[in-house]
Amino acid sequence: MATIRFQALQETLNRKPILVEEPSLRRSELYGINVFNAGTAKHYMPKEAYNAVVAAITHGSRIDRKIADQVASGMKAWAMSRGATHYTHWFQPLTGTTAEKHDAFFEPVGDGTAIDKFDGGQLVQQEPDASSFPSGGIRNTFEARGYTAWDPTSPAFVMGTTLCIPTVFVSYTGEALDNKTPLLRALQSVDQAATEVARYFDKNVNKVISTLGWEQEYFLVDTALAASRPDLVMSGRLLLGHSAAKGQQLEDHYFGSIPDRALAFMRELEIECIQLGIPVKTRHNEVAPNQFEVAPLFEEANLAVDHNSLLMDVMAKVAARHHFKVLLHEKPIAGINGSGKHNNWSLATDTGVNLLSPGKTPKSNLMFLTFFINTIKAVHDYADLLRASIASAGNDHRLGANEAPPAIISAFIGQQLTAVLDELENVTDGNLSPEEKTELKLNVVGKIPEILLDNTDRNRTSPFAFTGNKFEFRAVGSSANCAKPMMVLNTIMAETLRKFKKDVDALIEGKGLKKDDAIFNVLREYIKASKKVRFEGDGYSDEWVEEAEKRGLSNFKTTPEALKVQVAKETIRLFETHQVMNKIEVEARYEIELEEYIKRVQIEGRILGDIVTNHVIPTAIAYQNTLIQNVRGLKAIFESDFEQYAVQQIELIKEISGHIGKIKTFVDEMVEERKKANVIAHAEERAEAYCHHVKPYFDQIKYHCDKLELLVDDELWPLTKTRELLFTR
Repeated sequence: MATIRFQALQETLNRKPILVEEPSLRRSELYGINVFNAGTAKHYMPKEAYNAVVAAITHGSRIDRKIADQVASGMKAWAMSRGATHYTHWFQPLTGTTAEKHDAFFEPVGDGTAIDKFDGGQLVQQEPDASSFPSGGIRNTFEARGYTAWDPTSPAFVMGTTLCIPTVFVSYTGEALDNKTPLLRALQSVDQAATEVARYFDKNVNKVISTLGWEQEYFLVDTALAASRPDLVMSGRLLLGHSAAKGQQLEDHYFGSIPDRALAFMRELEIECIQLGIPVKTRHNEVAPNQFEVAPLFEEANLAVDHNSLLMDVMAKVAARHHFKVLLHEKPIAGINGSGKHNNWSLATDTGVNLLSPGKTPKSNLMFLTFFINTIKAVHDYADLLRASIASAGNDHRLGANEAPPAIISAFIGQQLTAVLDELENVTDGNLSPEEKTELKLNVVGKIPEILLDNTDRNRTSPFAFTGNKFEFRAVGSSANCAKPMMVLNTIMAETLRKFKKDVDALIEGKGLKKDDAIFNVLREYIKASKKVRFEGDGYSDEWVEEAEKRGLSNFKTTPEALKVQVAKETIRLFETHQVMNKIEVEARYEIELEEYIKRVQIEGRILGDIVTNHVIPTAIAYQNTLIQNVRGLKAIFESDFEQYAVQQIELIKEISGHIGKIKTFVDEMVEERKKANVIAHAEERAEAYCHHVKPYFDQIKYHCDKLELLVDDELWPLTKTRELLFTR
């Protein structure tokens, strides 16, 4: 292993940046050339078919078989003009990755000839094996049938020689087996609820669109170095390794000059993304060494989720060509910042208005306040569900680690907007007098645009922060599919807005209040009811943990704790009310996520035991034997006085023996705890056993291995070290 390590280091040092030839076309001209978007579709299908697809995207209208055949014919002609030979239904099963099964356009016709075939039936539906994907018990192994169905709201694209058609994935009995289906349902629900509320202010609003702009953080590690670390290959993170003397403490990497090799990778990644219609715009160094970020412009949420999933696929492929491995684990290396995927979310109307951005009139600002306050109310009422939406074994390492938001869900809105809400909260009870209404509009509502000009500060310790014209859900993990947090956020927003409209209408119809008066009264009550979730201070501080506990806010530090709310009666009622998921689907997902947590911890435990037993301990013993031979040599030379010359070596031998003994003991105990956990039938109890009885051994084993790394001769140490991974370009 030591030889492999030094070979990997030498190979890495010999790397040169791969020259990426800039295309002759500008980025703007390359944008979407591999996407069957509306502009392209016009040239490849009849007007009737084109209009049907537009109606399906805009209004959710059904596309009949005749139209589907026309769409498929145009899509095939376009795809083949881009070099496609196969097609696939591209979907997002509950594995956390994407899936695809390729079929050729080619089809023999029986007379020794063949045709290129792709019709409406093949476009609209495909049949993958549902039993081979996680289903949480919905489908048994002998009940394999499942269906992928075309999602016309997300355009097809060509990647390589394959036409990829974004689809949903459902079981034979209709339950969702993917991330996209519940998201689409949630987006439909928030559209309906938000449109009704928006019409209080603008009768021309017919649709509200949920928008998302994600910020993808990641690490780049040379492929040779990554391959020399079994833990990095199989778990995505270093399970042991002493921290480098220099990490991120000098704060010299953030926004620094991008290394040439990384820049070459970024340039090719951007070109690939632009051609696939992913509107990437920003690239920069992140806080930790070898950590970077890529971010696009805002898009409709469903499309943005698809684009992020596609980006993660493309990143891995492009990185391999540049001899890099992309690390998307939330905490791949201890002692330095982990990686998140900040989800910047907002709502926009079909009239071009961002509902979380103030306007130029008191009326538009009242609309802004309405959606702003309802968002805070939704976060308050469903904070635990939001926490569950970003729970994973990887994110447990990151949340609250003085680099990412804490596990306590709170909302940051800034001092100025806090003052606005405080003023609204303290309005006199009862109907607003004309004087009070005028004062509110001029002194409070009218000043919001001016306030927001200076309200651009970001609280990096807040998991859910308002940043000017959007909320930034910072707690989402780097490897996560954005669909789940977006599904939850849009569902709870739909629920809150529905309740808001019901409360406002009750005051208008039941008490005869004017519309503005009713809106102000309900907003004031929502401000009071949600106040405890607002926090403007340091989310990393011990004081906040104590304060949050006093406020009654949850602090779920582990995934098994956080996930329990997903199967609470109130959660199931919420999802069923909005037809996002039924009870079977909710419970199945809970089972799947528990099983994933268990398996990830189990895999890490097995990897750790293997590395320690087969590499660390034998290396430490080999070095110890060298020291023993040295001591024997000293004794032969100095005879009775040798102890004064060998005292340091003897102490070092004892120290190494102590660490070896501790490691062996902890590994044996960990294995026994794992065996106990494996026989627990109930997934919830098994997950808790892995969390509380197996996982704690990881840090104890790592501590003693890291101590040995500092003691053992560097020439013998078999594993590539943290400093080598981080600082070898």
